[in-house]
Amino acid sequence: MTCRIYSHPDCQAHMTPPGHPERVDRLAAVERGLAGLAVERWPCPVADASDVLRCHPARYLARVQAAVPKAGWTQLDGDTFLSPGSFQAAMRAIGGICAAVDAVLAGQSKTAFVAGRPPGHHAERETAMGFCLFGTAAIGAKRALDHHGLSRVAIVDFDVHHGNGTQDLLWDEGRCLFVSSHQMPLYPGTGRPEERGAHGQVLNLPLREGTGGAAMREVYEQVVFPALSAWKPELLLISAGFDAHADDPLAGLEWQAEDFRWLTDRLCDFAGGRVVSTLEGGYDLDALAASVAAHVAVLEERGR
Repeated sequence: MTCRIYSHPDCQAHMTPPGHPERVDRLAAVERGLAGLAVERWPCPVADASDVLRCHPARYLARVQAAVPKAGWTQLDGDTFLSPGSFQAAMRAIGGICAAVDAVLAGQSKTAFVAGRPPGHHAERETAMGFCLFGTAAIGAKRALDHHGLSRVAIVDFDVHHGNGTQDLLWDEGRCLFVSSHQMPLYPGTGRPEERGAHGQVLNLPLREGTGGAAMREVYEQVVFPALSAWKPELLLISAGFDAHADDPLAGLEWQAEDFRWLTDRLCDFAGGRVVSTLEGGYDLDALAASVAAHVAVLEERGR
C-alpha cells in the first residue's frame, strides 16, 4: 500500500477574480509538490448530497447551488466567490474526502491526501466565508462516524487561520475531537482557548505572530499529542493548510516546510496510522509546493 491522492480536473473550474489568493494556480503548485512521489492517483467522485447534509441543511445546499452564475462570478461574502464551475468543484472535493475515508477504513490504503478546492474549514452551517463553501473535513468526519459507525474520530487543523467552520459544524458532535492551532489575532477572529464545544471536545491553540516552528512543536508536544493519546481516535483527519509557511502572504507564523514534515510524521503516530488529509490554505505557490511535498512524502512513507 501507499498514500492515495484524490484529485479531479473539475477542481480547476472553480475560478476566482484576478488577484484573489485562492486561485486555480494553487493546484498546479500542489502537483509540483507531488511530482516524483510514489503515490496512487484516484479521481474524486461527485459527492452525494446526503454527505453534505450531514453537516449543512438542505436549504443552504440549495441556496449555494442556485447562486452559481452562468458566467463571471457571484460574490457570497467579502472574499468568497462562485463561478460556473464552483459548485461541481466543491462536490468533487467533498466526494474526494468521502472516498478517501472509505478507502482508509476499508484497509485499501493507510493514508490519503485530497488535493481539491475550494477549501472548506471556514464554511459554517449556513454561511460561506473565507474562500469556503462547505465544511469538507467535517463532512469527512461525519462520513466516518455515521456511515462507517466509528465512535471516536479526530480532526487536526494546522492551517494558519482558525477552522471556525469545522468548529461550528462539529460543536455538538461528542464523537469528534477537533484541534486547531492558528495565529491569533488573525481572521476570522475565533479560536480562543475557552471555545471548548458542547462536550469539551474542541481544543483551540492560538499562536502569536512570528513565533515560528519551535513554538508550534512545543504546544503540540505539551498539549495536542497528549490530548490525541487520551482520545484514542480510530481515524485522524487533517485540515492541511500550508499558509503558516514563512513565505505565505496572508499571515506570519514563520513555519518552514520541515515543520510540516515533522508535524505530519508525529500525527501519523495516532489512530493506528489511519490518516486522511485534505487541502486547505497555502497561497505562496513555491511555499505551497514545498510544503505539500514534505507533507505527502511522510504520508507516502507511513502509508507503506
